Amino acid sequence: MKIAVVTGASSGMGREFVRQIDRDETFDELWVIARRREKLAEVQKEVRAQVRVIPLDLAHSESYAEYRGLLEQHKPQVAVLVNCAGYGKFGKWSDIPLGEAEGMIDVNCKALVAVTQLTLPYMTKGGRIYQMDSLSAFQPVPGLGVYGASKAFVLSYSRALSREVRPLGIRVMPVCPGWVRTDFFERAIQTSTRTVTYFNRWYTAEQVVRTALRDMKKGKEVSICGFPVKAQVLAVKLLPHSLVMKIWMKQQKMR
Repeated sequence: MKIAVVTGASSGMGREFVRQIDRDETFDELWVIARRREKLAEVQKEVRAQVRVIPLDLAHSESYAEYRGLLEQHKPQVAVLVNCAGYGKFGKWSDIPLGEAEGMIDVNCKALVAVTQLTLPYMTKGGRIYQMDSLSAFQPVPGLGVYGASKAFVLSYSRALSREVRPLGIRVMPVCPGWVRTDFFERAIQTSTRTVTYFNRWYTAEQVVRTALRDMKKGKEVSICGFPVKAQVLAVKLLPHSLVMKIWMKQQKMR
């Protein structure tokens, strides 16, 4: 049974990945993972393939055992894995409770690694892994400190893993967009102080996913949507991070 697995599939980037990979390729089943069962069930109306709804909260390690059990039971051929589960919070360290900071690390890093490692034994030559990352992976981001650091982890881990699995014919590609209009922001701004108020350029989930699918086919190591974002990535590689953070804080009117 040939399948694709998408975490964070109930909305935003994850749901857009489900739509586009279904249009791009034929699967026996699409395994969609997120917390909200009712939202996942809606996905079936938007795709051709049979959808298997898997309501899991990847913030909790018990979910990994349930996912492992499904893989062991069905022994699918996983052609595509998309790790989109994750969230961020805007705010300084004092604005974000420790539990929220730990939650970002658990979902953005720990769950991504767990799902990836559990899935890899079921992938063969031609398998593709998309790791949802961020422009913030390339630079320290005051006001988004834990989130940015978690995405730096995803970038480093994914690049290293891509080399490890290359002999198996499996590709791993982090997807690093700038600002994307999704419901990510509904949760991100739920803090006592709004630290991020300036957004220089917006993209849609459809644009980011379309670029990612194209970049994977081209064999790119990292997918970055939009020339302005690519230019910014180059700039933060060349400039001292102290200067990059100073510019960022001035844009956001942070002290």
